[in-house]
Amino acid sequence: MAAILPTIQFPSDLKSKTMEELEQLAGEIRRFIIDVVSVNGGHLGASLGVVELTIALHYVFDTPIDKLVWDVGHQAYVHKILTGRKEVFDSNRRKNGISGFPKISESEYDAFGVGHSSTSVSAALGMAIGDKLQGKNNQHIAVIGDASIASGMAFEALNHAGVTNARLIVVLNDNAIGIDPSVGALKSYLMQVKQGKNPKENNMIKSLNFDYSGPIDGHDLKMLINEFQRLKNKNKPQFLHVVTTKGKGLKKAEENQVLYHAPGKFDKITGDLLQNNQQEFTKYQDVFGLTLLELAQKNNKLFAITPAMPTGSSLKYMMDAFPDRAIDVGIAEQHAVTLAAGISLSGFTVFCTIYSTFLQRAYDQLIHDVALQNIPVIFCIDRAGLVGEDGATHQGIFDIAYLNAIPNLKILAPKDAVELRQTLYTLQDANSQPVAVRYPRGYSSEKNWKVPFETIDFSKIQKIKKGTEAAVFSTGTIIENVLEALNFDTGFFSVYHFLQIKPLNEKAIVDLIERYQTIITLEEGVINGGFGSMINQIVLKNKLKVTIINLGVPDEFIEHATVNEQFIYCGLDSLSMQNLFKKVSNVSI
Repeated sequence: MAAILPTIQFPSDLKSKTMEELEQLAGEIRRFIIDVVSVNGGHLGASLGVVELTIALHYVFDTPIDKLVWDVGHQAYVHKILTGRKEVFDSNRRKNGISGFPKISESEYDAFGVGHSSTSVSAALGMAIGDKLQGKNNQHIAVIGDASIASGMAFEALNHAGVTNARLIVVLNDNAIGIDPSVGALKSYLMQVKQGKNPKENNMIKSLNFDYSGPIDGHDLKMLINEFQRLKNKNKPQFLHVVTTKGKGLKKAEENQVLYHAPGKFDKITGDLLQNNQQEFTKYQDVFGLTLLELAQKNNKLFAITPAMPTGSSLKYMMDAFPDRAIDVGIAEQHAVTLAAGISLSGFTVFCTIYSTFLQRAYDQLIHDVALQNIPVIFCIDRAGLVGEDGATHQGIFDIAYLNAIPNLKILAPKDAVELRQTLYTLQDANSQPVAVRYPRGYSSEKNWKVPFETIDFSKIQKIKKGTEAAVFSTGTIIENVLEALNFDTGFFSVYHFLQIKPLNEKAIVDLIERYQTIITLEEGVINGGFGSMINQIVLKNKLKVTIINLGVPDEFIEHATVNEQFIYCGLDSLSMQNLFKKVSNVSI
């Protein structure tokens, strides 16, 4: 039979296809995704698992009039291919290419922009309520995973939806895994339902006033289409439980679902991962995870928590060794923060490891449950700074600014892997207040970071380079770009590293500033409200006569590209910095 995929540009093209043709199309889409992602990287397993589900949704419903909302969006590649973006799919996650996640500005078929989990039911319900008020009779579908539906926000939306007559269909894509395997009592409940051990009348979804159906095979295209056709014209909330296999169609992705969530480049025939040329270096997440394991081996009062990121944060090392003292609480950032506060009050030193972009979801808990009570939880903020291809939804560029506003909270940004290691060591014994330690995504530039432990002074401002006329005040690992940029300089610039961003030693900073004509502040975070802003306040308060230049991320959302391309856009790459430094020092560019 001739290839079907070339004949599909938009969902309307599906309507005339036979069941045999649709099933053939499913295989062609899987191969197409594997071909592109094997070269470009991206989120593989989730999209391979929803091929039939996506075809069925677009075959039955009249998108974009019917609103389709994907939770998180890791699984939306098939959706993008079927909605006019097949020809540009190889630009996925690349600079100026299509986003790796659904995005309203990219397509009318992307009903809601996503990137963080558990938002789909709220968004789809809101659209359903709004459309009903306007006399519209379209349908609203939220596709949410078994890990995401365990989040508090999803429960809040389900609870509300159940007392409405909204035209809403919640599709539970149950594959027993998010990025890591799902955890918690709900996972056990869903497993019992799938195994037929839980009677239909004892159904928690029905108790929320949803009409429940399922579980059904999420790879049986005919069954999916029949179910959606049955549900299409219902006028109250419906819940369809669909069982899928993450990584479906690529043997290695099915066998190792965690690794193949976003595997990087791989052999499209065998599925074997391609060798990473940075393997001699260590990821910052592993510096954290391996150091914490060392500390836990000697300190039985050390406890660690992550909300659904045991592999991504590398807490898995400690979880494997000490499962009672290192736990994954699922996609529940708010719970993770307040749980950490409670465990800390029991006498443990608690490390809560969480991505910068996800910590935003627990801002109230940071203030109300931790900082207000001055409970000494240690927040290890992974993926702080620019994160590359995941783009605007995942950038870790706001944490300095949003944490700066919170009293009692100390903010630390180590300059390298060794300093991160020593920071964690120092905090385990000498911590009397909440602390945030931020470190970036990617690899450390140091091979030999496993040095003997030493206690360090966080408040010390470190002079890294001596100069006479201007000074660079830098915080975090971006200092590597600073020093590379200053390879031309023979003594005009001093460079100072601030491990501690908050609180700042005002007297010491005033003494430093008075020695120089120009101060350049530098941070891998937003300029507004960040480290540079705090230096500006000191200058204004003390009426210092100095020129201040703030470098950082501008006041806009930074879209997907490589980290280096994002550095260039923000003027944080070494060449852009060098041009500025030469201009300041009157060196010809």
